[in-house]
Amino acid sequence: MLRWWMAIATILVGLLVWQVVLSRGRTPATMTTAMIDSLTQVRLPGGMENVNVQYTGFVVDFNPTTHLANCTAYVLTQQKLSGKSGRHDKFAHDPHVSGCPTPDAYHLSGMDRGHLVPAGDMTWDERAMAESFLMTNVCPQHKSLNSGGWSKLEEKVREWARRDSVLVILAGPVPGEAIDTIDASGIAVPQRYFKVIMAPKARLGIRAIGFIYDNGPCNRRLKNYAVSVDDVERLTGLDFFASLPDDLEADIESRCNLNAWTQ
Repeated sequence: MLRWWMAIATILVGLLVWQVVLSRGRTPATMTTAMIDSLTQVRLPGGMENVNVQYTGFVVDFNPTTHLANCTAYVLTQQKLSGKSGRHDKFAHDPHVSGCPTPDAYHLSGMDRGHLVPAGDMTWDERAMAESFLMTNVCPQHKSLNSGGWSKLEEKVREWARRDSVLVILAGPVPGEAIDTIDASGIAVPQRYFKVIMAPKARLGIRAIGFIYDNGPCNRRLKNYAVSVDDVERLTGLDFFASLPDDLEADIESRCNLNAWTQ
């Protein structure tokens, strides 16, 4: 209950500051930490089972029925990318989360244990690094996705974070499209995955973009996977960036301008 109140308080603070920003005619570059943190809150569709879990460096909305995250969210800054914590490489069960699989649940499944929040983005803190290997942050991914297009997108996001100073990143499986389940464990095997990225302090103005990847070979150019945030919302039923003023949210979520990110 305390976690929910903290989340609600963060959103309310963000909304209050937004009202001040708009009333004074300031640009989105004046965003505070509270405002940026409020952008990690996701509205889930009615009926979707969910347990909200707050970790050191990220948030997981976890579904105990599918044994997967509904969505993960975190803020990545330029400073965090200079961390020195080494890769943990020890997958672990989170005993505090109902439905969380054990690391050996994927054994002989033919699936990689794919990160939603990349370990490479958690090098700034040893605990955050270790928590990125908890199974609440893991989904079954084909090797061709995990070590291919998904990994390349993670590297690209780090490039953007170094350039734009701060990003808000959300990722998860597309719900309701499970190809199959991993035998015995009942873990759903998603057909597709999404990632949504916002640059709240970009020098050319606030912007956001989404990506959709099939859970299989995905070695085409990045533009083939880029979509608008609206497209991701229609596909998943999730509602991102609800703490923004409605007109600003509608504008940035309708755009899919990959050139603005890659130039």
